[in-house]
Amino acid sequence: MKKQLLIVALAGSAAGVFAGDWTGFRGPLGNGVSDEIGLPVKLSAEKHMTWKTALPGKGLSSPLVVGDRVFVTASGGTRQDRLQVICLNSADGSVNWKRQFWVMGSTMCHKKTSVAAPTPVTDGKLLYAIFSSNDLFCLDLDGNLKWLRGLTVDYPNARNSLGMASSLVLAGDVLVAQVENDSESFVAGLDKATGRNLWKIDRPKSANWTTATVRREKGGREQVLLQSGKGIHAVNPSSGKVVWHYADGAATIPSSALSGDMLFVPSHGLTALKLGADGQSFEQKWRSGRLRPGTASPIVHGRKVYSLNNAGVLACADVDSGNRLWQLRLDGPFGGSPVVADNHLYVFSEEGLAQVVDLTAPEGAVVGKMDLGEMIQCSPAVSNGALFVRSNGHIWKISNKTRL
Repeated sequence: MKKQLLIVALAGSAAGVFAGDWTGFRGPLGNGVSDEIGLPVKLSAEKHMTWKTALPGKGLSSPLVVGDRVFVTASGGTRQDRLQVICLNSADGSVNWKRQFWVMGSTMCHKKTSVAAPTPVTDGKLLYAIFSSNDLFCLDLDGNLKWLRGLTVDYPNARNSLGMASSLVLAGDVLVAQVENDSESFVAGLDKATGRNLWKIDRPKSANWTTATVRREKGGREQVLLQSGKGIHAVNPSSGKVVWHYADGAATIPSSALSGDMLFVPSHGLTALKLGADGQSFEQKWRSGRLRPGTASPIVHGRKVYSLNNAGVLACADVDSGNRLWQLRLDGPFGGSPVVADNHLYVFSEEGLAQVVDLTAPEGAVVGKMDLGEMIQCSPAVSNGALFVRSNGHIWKISNKTRL
């Protein structure tokens, strides 16, 4: 392997992850579901837009929230070659610090996307941010650089013409970087303290924008569930060894949703897999072509699974049978995935329209809307009674607290 670009500095912050923190793509469990209550429902810009802060660059990545700090990435400059990590005060939206790095990899991406497409991840002490250029940075929560990797420097053909978007996940002390593309396609398990490879496995040579799911079982055992056009590969995060493989194909944009021992895979519509307690087996329970998701990932709440298609139709189905219970047309299109909190589903359209769906209504019901007036393609974060969402130009906090 070629020389790694590695920097090691001082020890990290003494902070930690607390209940209510939003620590990665689709939240701490990667499923888009929050235990928060008391979020605003009948949205109003006058009552619920707590603050709005300008961002120095573009991005599709979701915000993260740790305690009273909000973290977000952006890419600036005409070539999007200035990679930025920003920390804001969650109370008033003021900028605590900003770090900028020059790109080492490719900035080529589709005009609708951004070099700051993947969502960072944090363990509450360190923040890990990767960009479409495959440049990977580890900082403490005060913005001090711990180490960096230029993965395209190490693996020069790891790129695609539309841009990369798979987000990082953490499994114990292993940071999993999914770098799947048409050429040098791989997934690497990195030592989260140093950035050095612990293992690396080849992946299908095909563009893939999904994010892995981490299965956490009783007794502390974990598996990383990798999704691609070849299906689902369950990997031991300590060794990189494939434990089981669902080989019937899967989508390469929306990611799977895990709820207990059930995995809902965007495969032939939506396929429900019951994962075995032995960690080495699975059983297909049902499959429904009527529940095919679009760009947005499916989401499970209670005994129901929700899927949003490219026509803007939100479908609700029974998790045990896959039978569709109701459907509701929303104002789309949608580039990000919804979140659920306090029996309400929150989703933002690409046109910047926030929509709130009451999931307790017999047929589902849109009970709140608010137009932010900018293109939004990220999935929102939920923390401390608030929603955090970003566009290419701004980040908002939406809560029951009045505007500051």
